[in-house]
Amino acid sequence: QVQLVESGGGVVQSGGSLKLSCVASRAGFIIDVMGWYRQAPGKQRELVATITSADRTNVADSVVGRFFVSGDFAKNTVYLVMNSLKADDTATYYCNALARRLGRSQLLNYWGPGTQVTVSS
Repeated sequence: QVQLVESGGGVVQSGGSLKLSCVASRAGFIIDVMGWYRQAPGKQRELVATITSADRTNVADSVVGRFFVSGDFAKNTVYLVMNSLKADDTATYYCNALARRLGRSQLLNYWGPGTQVTVSS
């Protein structure tokens, strides 16, 4: 199994910044992609940003230029730096990993428990 633990959420004023971190424990697995999704009350979970082990990133249009994803796959860690935060960014942020068992090709999807980010106006 792959277990993900997020940290860094909290309450911040509009225009402020936060940095989220996620560490994975992955005994027996190789992680190919790590990233962040978010879910606001009453809304579906949506992609924020992902990064592959080849350092390719995918960032949602709504956060391009404000949020930056980075990863250290040797340390099984992914980060999300969030700048110029807006009230619309308020949500529970979930760490995600796509991983495969050693010697296998099937990708499995794993989620962290989530960390709350609240932007006050």
